[in-house]
Amino acid sequence: MNYLLGPIIFGAIEGIALAMDAFSVSLANGLAEPCMKKRKLFGVAFTFAAFQAIMPMIGWVCVTAIASYFEAFRKFIPWIALVLLLYIGGKMLIEGIRSKNDEVVCQKLTLASLMIQGVATSIDALSVGFTISEYDLIQALAAVIAIAALTFGICTAGLYLGRRFGTRLAGKAGILGGVILIAIGLEIFITGVFF
Repeated sequence: MNYLLGPIIFGAIEGIALAMDAFSVSLANGLAEPCMKKRKLFGVAFTFAAFQAIMPMIGWVCVTAIASYFEAFRKFIPWIALVLLLYIGGKMLIEGIRSKNDEVVCQKLTLASLMIQGVATSIDALSVGFTISEYDLIQALAAVIAIAALTFGICTAGLYLGRRFGTRLAGKAGILGGVILIAIGLEIFITGVFF
């Protein structure tokens, strides 16, 4: 039991930390699409959870197999997240500004936008692969399953909150969602480059 308990606890702690960006993006998505159906809501949360699980495993594989190549790529992670979130956030912001302020705008989250958000919010999770590199495959999988489960729950909560407030904020929700995405991109960039 101790064999898996340590990785699961580590994954839970990391999952909470890693899911904060995905929570904020989920909140923004809920604000922008207050008419989102439950099935889509759970699909969006699952997508973020899947990215948060896949990225550390990719990092784990890179560390165990091709560490020197991954280390060179690591410095580009904040730049990639910044560009992706600025693009999606800027698009959401512009659509929010163009809409009338008194109407509830239900911007549709496209699959392409969701994939970009998934990559942007989870790309920093690649570095978790370094911290779990001493785990064997089963332990690494236990850690990333814990990360995914927590991310799913946290993102579901963010989507529900955003959806609830999105109907109350009417046309301003898209603007707020865009600002949140841009702020997350800047936070990831500043943290990754300067700290």
